Amino acid sequence: MRTRFSAEFVLGHEAGHHVLIRNGDVVYEDGRIIYVGQGYDGTADEAFDLGRSLITPGLIDLDALTDIDHLLIDSWASPDRAGGLQWSEDYFHQRRRDVFTAQERQTVRKYALVQLALHGITTYMPIAAETHSAWAETFDELVGMSETSREIGLRAYLGPAYRSGVNITRQDGQRDVAFDQERGRAGLADALRFLDYAEQLADPLVTGVLLPCRIETVSEELLRATALAAHDRQAMVRLHCLQGALERELLQRWYGLTPLQLLEKTGLLREQLLIPHGIFVDRNALVDGVDRGDLQTLAAANVSIIHCPLTSFRYGMALDSFAAFREAGINICLGTDSFPPDLIRGMDTGVHLGKLISRRPDAAPAEHYFEAATTGGARALGRPDLGKLEAGAQADLVAFALDDIRDGVLDDPVRTLLLNGTARQATHSVVAGRVVMRDGVIPGVDIQGLKTEAQRLFDKMRDAYADRDIQRRQADDLFPPTFPYAGALRARLQEVSS
Repeated sequence: MRTRFSAEFVLGHEAGHHVLIRNGDVVYEDGRIIYVGQGYDGTADEAFDLGRSLITPGLIDLDALTDIDHLLIDSWASPDRAGGLQWSEDYFHQRRRDVFTAQERQTVRKYALVQLALHGITTYMPIAAETHSAWAETFDELVGMSETSREIGLRAYLGPAYRSGVNITRQDGQRDVAFDQERGRAGLADALRFLDYAEQLADPLVTGVLLPCRIETVSEELLRATALAAHDRQAMVRLHCLQGALERELLQRWYGLTPLQLLEKTGLLREQLLIPHGIFVDRNALVDGVDRGDLQTLAAANVSIIHCPLTSFRYGMALDSFAAFREAGINICLGTDSFPPDLIRGMDTGVHLGKLISRRPDAAPAEHYFEAATTGGARALGRPDLGKLEAGAQADLVAFALDDIRDGVLDDPVRTLLLNGTARQATHSVVAGRVVMRDGVIPGVDIQGLKTEAQRLFDKMRDAYADRDIQRRQADDLFPPTFPYAGALRARLQEVSS
């Protein structure tokens, strides 16, 4: 079946670079693009004429939230409440449990994957909070998620996240990591089992990868075993690191090594490694502000950095800097990491953070960020057939409407979309030639039912923090509203005065 998409603007690809095509056409057949340009005069079995829209390559999110939104409640904690967001030492040893049933967990996954599709993401690698699980993800959980992903039609790089330790708050109020080495070994076994499952599935939209959690929650033994497995199976590894002061402090205390040194020692510092965030490198003032060669080390190892600008910004951090990483020759791709899974808002945030960090308005232009969201992600995955619209590439695309008066006037369509828009303007998306979203609708998905169930599960997740909090405070005390609800302040004042 041959399909044509037409719009006022198409982001095509020529001679290794994105190019803008005015009044352009994208035509694909059997999952492959056969034509990108102007004035297509061939036949098509189905045609989409989208008018004032921008058709781009499908967006690639390599740290994609596949969970219920937690940033709403954990990105603004004051010091007296921050400890309540982690497991207490007592909870780790005596009461740890799954907050959701297996079926509820699958509902959470479906809700999150639908969100990705609605925001124009066509390829993803998932991230989910471990806080409300008894330990980490399981083989069965990821099998269920892969089936949901296939039903929706997204391109997925999947594996159960695993760890040998968990971040806790000790009885004295200090942060630490508590370990359960056997659970870590079992987690890696599940991950390897999933690699076999994905291979036997033989679905080009599902690829198995290794997803150890945070570097400080993965023992040196498990890091080494992961590196060996990745080498033997030729599997990609994504490991969260270079993302926090506590991570660096703990690794130096335990091993006398920086995160990069530990990666090198365990054999993980290699081309198959993807690192989300990359903020805590030597040149960043949050570390010591002196360039001792971290960027050169990353570039030499061909490691990809998954930059999550919107999430980092919301937690009060920034990459130092987007321009410096690019100039060092490091491949930068993008992730959302939290809700909303909106790479357009993320790119806009990154552009302006880049200006602030580098103190120049052209430090991180829109085109560089759009490359990171497309060809940067494709490069990280070793997929030169993704992230671009040209003949022979995979038919992965997304269309953003630019015809609403609230979008403002139009200059350059990419820059206008980033500055004035959001990914909620996505109207159509295609993955491997299959229309995943049509006129803002994902076929077969009960949006209202998902909204209702997601709210119920969010409330359940929120309430469960009370059981983990070292002080056993209720959720309403851990997460007070911005302003008191009508009548509540009067009642509180009366209670205090009496």
